[in-house]
Amino acid sequence: MATYLGTHGSKIQNYTTDPDNPNTGEVWYNDTSNALKFQYANVTAAGSWRTGGSLNTGRALLAGAGASSSAALMFGGNDGPGGQTELYNGSSYSEVNDLNTGRDALGGVGISTAALAFAGYKDVPPDTFYANTELWNGSNWTEVNDLSAGRLGVGSNGTTTSALGYGGDTGPAQVGNTESYNGTNWTEVNDLNQARVYVGGAGASNTSALAFGGNNGGTYYANTETWNGTNWTEVSDLNTARRAMGAEGTQTSAIAAAGYTGTANSANTELWNGSAWTETTDMSDNGNSVGSAGSSTSTIISGGNGRSPTASSEEFIGAGAPVGAWATGGSLNTGRQYVNVGGAGTQTAALTFGGSTPPLTALTEAYNGTNWTAVNSLNTARYTLGGAGTQTAALAFGGDSPPKDETELWNGTNWTEVNNLTDPRGYGAGLGTSTAALFVSGDYPTTANVEQWNGTNWTEVNNVNTAAYLLAAAGTTSAGLKFGGRTTPGGYLANNELWNGTNWTEVNDLTTPHAQLSGAGTSTAALAIGAWPAANVEEWNGVSWAEVADLSTARYSLGGTGTTSLALAFAGGPSPSAGAIATEEWSGSSTTTKTVSTD
Repeated sequence: MATYLGTHGSKIQNYTTDPDNPNTGEVWYNDTSNALKFQYANVTAAGSWRTGGSLNTGRALLAGAGASSSAALMFGGNDGPGGQTELYNGSSYSEVNDLNTGRDALGGVGISTAALAFAGYKDVPPDTFYANTELWNGSNWTEVNDLSAGRLGVGSNGTTTSALGYGGDTGPAQVGNTESYNGTNWTEVNDLNQARVYVGGAGASNTSALAFGGNNGGTYYANTETWNGTNWTEVSDLNTARRAMGAEGTQTSAIAAAGYTGTANSANTELWNGSAWTETTDMSDNGNSVGSAGSSTSTIISGGNGRSPTASSEEFIGAGAPVGAWATGGSLNTGRQYVNVGGAGTQTAALTFGGSTPPLTALTEAYNGTNWTAVNSLNTARYTLGGAGTQTAALAFGGDSPPKDETELWNGTNWTEVNNLTDPRGYGAGLGTSTAALFVSGDYPTTANVEQWNGTNWTEVNNVNTAAYLLAAAGTTSAGLKFGGRTTPGGYLANNELWNGTNWTEVNDLTTPHAQLSGAGTSTAALAIGAWPAANVEEWNGVSWAEVADLSTARYSLGGTGTTSLALAFAGGPSPSAGAIATEEWSGSSTTTKTVSTD
């Protein structure tokens, strides 16, 4: 019998109190409580969907290939010529070389660098049912040996050297025909038990497959069949009968998402565990004839009929993803709100300056990961100012009451006045470093102005598309992000814009409009922290925002700095309040101590 010592190389330790920072998986015995305990990682109990990067060309009846949602290939579809191929890198699609034969309702297998496209249809008279097969090598498509018979709506799974195609419509009828591909030729093998078209498929090879859903005329099926390399066997049905869904995975772990039920488009998502289907979190938008790629735990769905817009994508991340959490940090010495917007430092080496206690303050405090220490104050007291840099090299600029243009440089000990902004204002957001910073929007009434600091002077650069005040920002002068805020008068914004060093581009919005928030991170991985009047926190992955764990103390007009893995939130209103001095530390992953019952 295995023992803890034999498995882990050490004995279970005894403690009078729980250890301060136990490792994930560590087991110990608490002598005081007479309890056996262990530390485990907090992970999600169910999968979730979030917005992905859109196709360049919206279309339906396309096929996909890929190992995960961050490396996928979409090809074919009803976009006119029908040969369009696009490559996905986890955030955006790029157009690559087209199929040789444009078509829709085709099958696709493989990964983003080695894929197979086969079968399909074109309804330009005369209607054509294709048997064509093409091989993708990461750059180009090459025609290889055809299927035995042309058809549309074929189910598919496998790789470029071991693939399976089954079901479909040959024109005269829906069929159950199955063909096996060995990397060179297709061979007819035993048919599906139920003939059908637009069937979903999953599986690793031509000897291990799962076929599910589909229709035959006006009958829509929930039927699921498994393939063992020789025969198909009926197993447990889908919960929702449908056709033309997104389908990925293996014979023992698959996903079915979206589709058409015969009366309506569906957003339903079901997971297969090798013996039964279980309904899980629905997609945000319904549709059918989508393209899909990935696995049962990392899937991208793109395009489709009924989706708005038709180029849109959603990404599924399965259960077991790390869960972030906030923990209490050391309190500020002086509570305040409207501190610098724009991080200066990291979770363990941060700087905050200015704000309102009230009244306006020039106070500066430094954080060492445990405690805040008062250091030399700004020369000019102000609130709603911008900030950038690190704990030892920071920049403070702008601010209000009245609007200010003063800029000050921090060298780790003192603040020194340097050249002023061209447009005096507060309520904006800062990003960057002490030698390369942006001050974004702000003022009341709002301005769309953006100024860039080069270490000596401020220069006006291209405006944001949507002016805002009490917004947040993150990133650098060559790759920045601005999000949230308010308009004049009064509306709250979910607006999110990306800066490429020259221009601002609108990208996917926050899930909830917020103002008086703070930011942390980069243009591809950011946190939106706090808000009026909530504790909300959202995480940006370079494509979309998703809600994560709330702050323990709801507050607004707070400060923030760090990364999506290790961030810091501090100060904030309403004042006076617990939030005015509170500091919270974010970890992108978290753990829990569990007591093991010995009864």
